[in-house]
Amino acid sequence: MDITVLEKSRLFQGMTDKELSSCLDFLGAREKNYRKDDLILHAGERTSCIGMMLTGSVTIESNDVWGNCTVLSHVGKNQYFAETYALLGEVLLVDVRANEDCSILFCDIRNLLDDSKKSSPWKEKLLKNILIISSQKNLVLSGRNFHTSPKSCRGRLLSYLNATALQTDSREFDIPFNRQQLADYLNLERTNMSKELSHMKDDGLIEYRKNHFKLLKAD
Repeated sequence: MDITVLEKSRLFQGMTDKELSSCLDFLGAREKNYRKDDLILHAGERTSCIGMMLTGSVTIESNDVWGNCTVLSHVGKNQYFAETYALLGEVLLVDVRANEDCSILFCDIRNLLDDSKKSSPWKEKLLKNILIISSQKNLVLSGRNFHTSPKSCRGRLLSYLNATALQTDSREFDIPFNRQQLADYLNLERTNMSKELSHMKDDGLIEYRKNHFKLLKAD
């Protein structure tokens, strides 16, 4: 476990070396490795741990009993998942799946809200950092709702691609999804979405190759 990476992370921001060491001991921090497509957390279960991506990425998915999959978000390096479920002890409503080979740091945060536990400076910093992480995740989820609100396939694609351009401050960027994941994320049928991407390219709105996109100015 690379301590220098943890010191720079959002979760442990503002902690001294001594505080970080005490915090990791209290949380029982442990690193685990997964292969692509491994199911890391399963809907219907409970978890007491927040997951921090050290390498690789995961997707947060909603899979129903009829086999329908909705991709809710992508979690990459130095990002987090399951923090709200871990704090509240609620049953998971989503699956967490390895998008590629990855390494994850798990920290047990179930006792952070226990008033009987002795308070310490690092605990206050950790709770503040978790609040910020959770707020950032809420923005991501509300962004998906924004992208899926247009009724047309083109409207959803334009909404997502425009938002990504704003977030990256560039008209040319890579997206974290493959075609099936992008279709699932935007709640679209993959074949129709692929056709619409081709139409948008023919109309001079975009250029793309695999997950690399370039937005073009309208004439």
